[in-house]
Amino acid sequence: MSSAKQVVSNAFESSASERLARFIAGQGITSLEITPLTPDASTRKYFRIPWKKGKAIAAVYAEAFDPQFHPYLDVTRLFADAGIPVPQIYAVDGTAGMIIQEDLGDQQLFHAYEDETEEQCDEHKEEAIKLIAKIQAATEKAVEMQSIASRLAFDEAKLSWELDFFFEHFFGSLRQETLRHSETAELKAELNDIAAELANAPRVLCHRDYHASNLMIDNKRRLRVIDHQDARMGPASYDLVSFLLDRQPCPPSLAELRGHRLFFLEERRRQGLAAIDPDDFANEFRLMTIQRGLKATGTFSYQTAVSGRGAVYEQFIQPTLEIVLQAADWLERFPTLRRMIKERLN
Repeated sequence: MSSAKQVVSNAFESSASERLARFIAGQGITSLEITPLTPDASTRKYFRIPWKKGKAIAAVYAEAFDPQFHPYLDVTRLFADAGIPVPQIYAVDGTAGMIIQEDLGDQQLFHAYEDETEEQCDEHKEEAIKLIAKIQAATEKAVEMQSIASRLAFDEAKLSWELDFFFEHFFGSLRQETLRHSETAELKAELNDIAAELANAPRVLCHRDYHASNLMIDNKRRLRVIDHQDARMGPASYDLVSFLLDRQPCPPSLAELRGHRLFFLEERRRQGLAAIDPDDFANEFRLMTIQRGLKATGTFSYQTAVSGRGAVYEQFIQPTLEIVLQAADWLERFPTLRRMIKERLN
């Protein structure tokens, strides 16, 4: 982070904690034990605070907002109404730009992968996959409630923008390459085909960033869903690809992925959702793997080359491209993309 950005960030954190202290005092809480937590975005800061029945988490935004039209609150209402386990909202002050919610602790699912037995991890994975099916079962409810999520979608424009972001920052910002015009045209044609095909897939409600860092294990050993403010409509495979393949150290076995796909399709059936042919779903899953993996590679490249956070993100670039290549090879499509990835992995 540049020194100017660091100054702005520090000033925001100081302002946020001061606003939060005034808000807590206004609730009649005398303790001011405010603990900053690692933020996931520059537009909000997170703190653990004392609350009326113990502890709570405060999200403090840079600006005031209207609670009726706030994406996080909107999707939280939707998910809670659909029985999806999200944090309970304790208090909202749109003028002060803050949301006070249930404290789920610090146990993210990805930490459990490091500490728990293989059997316990498999149980968590099955529970997480069941929750994806439950989110998709809330698709009609999202429309009925006129949720913001029902009016956003992974349409062709959105999917293409993400692939363009990959092109710009992997080849440009990270690798400083100037591609031949013919090579660029061939690759862009393949990327356009990927976006168009996925945009035409039937859409369901998606979390949009469903991975092991956004699933918490609460004190009753239940999975809880967080960071859901970007929910939108998209392909049925989207969240499953994100959950199984985001930030993996190496490509998982094809047999393992097939088992998870079949388990998910059975959970969809249990939720009363329309049946999907397993072979058709496998094709969509692999196409989605390519798009999501390239999008993630663009993010990792940007964070490494532009934001100076390579220590965190650079390690994910090669394994993510290997996962993309595995999916493209299985589909036996996109020869230019496959060749260009292989050349750079070598």
